[in-house]
Amino acid sequence: MPAYLKTILLLICSNAFMTFAWYGHLKNSTTKPLFFVILFSWFIAFFEYLFQIPANRIGFTQANLSLAELRIVQEVISLTVFILFSVLYMKQPLRFNYLLAGVCLIGAVFFIFKK
Repeated sequence: MPAYLKTILLLICSNAFMTFAWYGHLKNSTTKPLFFVILFSWFIAFFEYLFQIPANRIGFTQANLSLAELRIVQEVISLTVFILFSVLYMKQPLRFNYLLAGVCLIGAVFFIFKK
């Protein structure tokens, strides 16, 4: 498997954990004590790091992505995962401004990867 594809897959996994750690508690745990929710979110975030750190290392050292390229890929994946999470798990409506933000991200990817 090419290094850039490993990086992308690891970042997708990382962002899924990150999104649940940051926002998942808002669906079912709003009555639980905040300290409990924070500890549980830290537990989930541990798994985020198990994917994020190797993704960054592989992307930088093997896929030869620059720091800026790696960061933009991360942002695109992060916002894509977040939108899917919002719509599918949290049942939030898909809004037109999400699509406009996606267009802006495509522009960011274009300019970062333009040689």
